[in-house]
Amino acid sequence: MVIKWTTSAERDLVRVYEFLAITNSNAAIQVIQQLIQGVEEIQSFPQLGVKLSDFEDRDVRRVIIGKYEIRYELTDKAIYILRLWHFREER
Repeated sequence: MVIKWTTSAERDLVRVYEFLAITNSNAAIQVIQQLIQGVEEIQSFPQLGVKLSDFEDRDVRRVIIGKYEIRYELTDKAIYILRLWHFREER
């Protein structure tokens, strides 16, 4: 299955990097790499995440990568990365 990042998820990735890079650019790079590897894992195992019951008509799931939550949606043709954030962030 192909991975497609939503605009919101792409912005989330940039936001995480920019926040971490202020104090440690190497750590920021490592976290982004971990998140991208996590998404690759989702591509290999689409059913990996926990299905969220709030989205009755859609197959929206969440997976935890380190201290980050990634939400994604499974469709017949693609996996859409919807959002990602750190556990301590207000949403």
